[in-house]
Amino acid sequence: MFRKTTAILTVLLLCISSLSATAHAQDSLCFAELEVQTTSSGVEFVRTPDACFENLPDWDYEPKYLEIDGLRQAYVDVGPADADPILLLHGQPSWSYLYRYMIPVLVEGGHRVIAMDHLGMGRSDKPIDIAYHSFENHIYRLETLIQELELDNLTVFAQDWGSVMALYVAGINPDLFDRMVIGNGGLPVVEEIAPLPDDIEASNAAFDQLLNIIPPNQPPFFDAEGNSLLPANGGVEGGFGQWIAYAMYYPDFKPSMMLEALTYGALTPEETAAYDAPFPTPITMAGPRSFPSLLNTLVGVLEPAREGLSNYDKPLLTIFGLNEPADVTAAQNWMIDTIPGAAGQPHHLFRDASHFLQDDKGAEIAEMVNQFITDNPL
Repeated sequence: MFRKTTAILTVLLLCISSLSATAHAQDSLCFAELEVQTTSSGVEFVRTPDACFENLPDWDYEPKYLEIDGLRQAYVDVGPADADPILLLHGQPSWSYLYRYMIPVLVEGGHRVIAMDHLGMGRSDKPIDIAYHSFENHIYRLETLIQELELDNLTVFAQDWGSVMALYVAGINPDLFDRMVIGNGGLPVVEEIAPLPDDIEASNAAFDQLLNIIPPNQPPFFDAEGNSLLPANGGVEGGFGQWIAYAMYYPDFKPSMMLEALTYGALTPEETAAYDAPFPTPITMAGPRSFPSLLNTLVGVLEPAREGLSNYDKPLLTIFGLNEPADVTAAQNWMIDTIPGAAGQPHHLFRDASHFLQDDKGAEIAEMVNQFITDNPL
């Protein structure tokens, strides 16, 4: 059923994209109709025009690219080339722009900083087939980038799906990371498939209404004792399956909607536009649409990595934002209590930061990372 619906969605994306791009072709080069390209192995993809990334606030970094299997993986690489590197991994539906407040502070700390855009996100190429955006493929491309760039003595900062990938890699191949910092995220136990709502259209309308109810400046979601002030499941009646359905099928889904809802402070119109910049037309959206549904491909897959992490004794720090609907303390406490390298580290939980804590507390988090590296020399 999932393969059938994703194939239908791919066709719809192609059709809608052609109409949308034609309507906006005169607006700017960013909205021009995109050429569908094909790799030598037959993977169809599009490439977001450079014009979409012009004049983004606090983001004047030149992109670099690594071609993997005929598809460009984009990344930013700044700071001293001979310094020990820090790899920044974003999640969904963001891109490396999320790290705009952290990068300058990390560079000032004397570090080489690499911020990678996952395939289908940011300035990376965007395969149009939903099924191509698999968890295994994301892991393969992450490990390939680390190896091709020869990132030794590597510290990784990862959040959201970036943290799932980083923790999985560390559990299976602990030699790749010498230090880890994990933001809101973790390595979940996936025991069963999250079912989609029976009425997807009604569910998507309700989820969209929920996102719009959250004001740009978030109210506290927890009282002083840490008790939730939200309804059960954060008001999401259908659980994670409702988020899967919304990301996959809601026609007006834009990444900035989730970024605005799950940052503690308000984003400016220019910042929301920057988060949407990689996705000017519907055909570019397969990456952000596919990420939540990856959870349903991970039943029983992550357990070996979780077991491997029980022996991971390299330094690991957790820095979380409390003010989000999910119970983030459980994920943070699991790492602190289970992973040997987390012992004795100054773990932190910001009450005034939300899921995308890099946007809320970026400079402060970067200072913590600098100190963490200083306190844990290789």
